[in-house]
Amino acid sequence: MVGARDEALDQRLSDELDAFNLAAMGTAREELSVRVEHRSYLVAGVSGWTWGRAAGISMTWVREDQRGTGVGAAAIAAFEDEARRRGADHCFVTSFTFQAPAFYKRLGYVEIFRWDGVPTTDQDDVHMRKTL
Repeated sequence: MVGARDEALDQRLSDELDAFNLAAMGTAREELSVRVEHRSYLVAGVSGWTWGRAAGISMTWVREDQRGTGVGAAAIAAFEDEARRRGADHCFVTSFTFQAPAFYKRLGYVEIFRWDGVPTTDQDDVHMRKTL
């Protein structure tokens, strides 16, 4: 079947790949998230993973009225601190040019690869890395 998102399939694939990776590497990927709330409202969040020496940021979001206040940088710093505590010594993130590559650059991330013309001909997919 081909169709829209299949949450059960996503979970099964994740479980199967996690089991395969654990058998191959002897260590499993661990989810990592940072939630920033103010008066029970979500202000920002970061989600990703750690696996051995590596950490990866999958998603970062900051509420529009909080952008530029430092809350995003603080959330990334908390993510990196926990990744270090878990043994990671570098972190990866991907950001499209219309999103936040300049934000990550200000936080010490360095571009390691750019896929020109993705997702559209006038945008790029920027891959970045930071040594923790």
